[in-house]
Amino acid sequence: MKVKFLADENLRRAIVLGVRRREPSVSFLQAFEIGAAGKDDLAVLQIAADDGRILVSHDAKTMPRHFRMFIGQQASPGLILVPQTLALGRTIEDLVLLWLASEDKEWINQICYLPL
Repeated sequence: MKVKFLADENLRRAIVLGVRRREPSVSFLQAFEIGAAGKDDLAVLQIAADDGRILVSHDAKTMPRHFRMFIGQQASPGLILVPQTLALGRTIEDLVLLWLASEDKEWINQICYLPL
């Protein structure tokens, strides 16, 4: 099945909108669209898992630790970490490429760091 994404609350909105514009068939929700706004990392990971979505975040400080804790208890669709400094166009292209070239089962319990 195709990959689906969830942007955590701090991910730049322009990334989500850019991916949606570049490839309209990508399912990429923002945190507020699925009730994840204002939630802590573990709650956001749970919401993403419940909806079968890979979480996309800028939070490279705390999210990897929380992700490891989470997958110690249950499976996760995955986590993609995007540096704040990565160019918007490159981020969009990498996410679309991941969507085009992979299936959701390939990302279970995996962390991916952009750029590819």
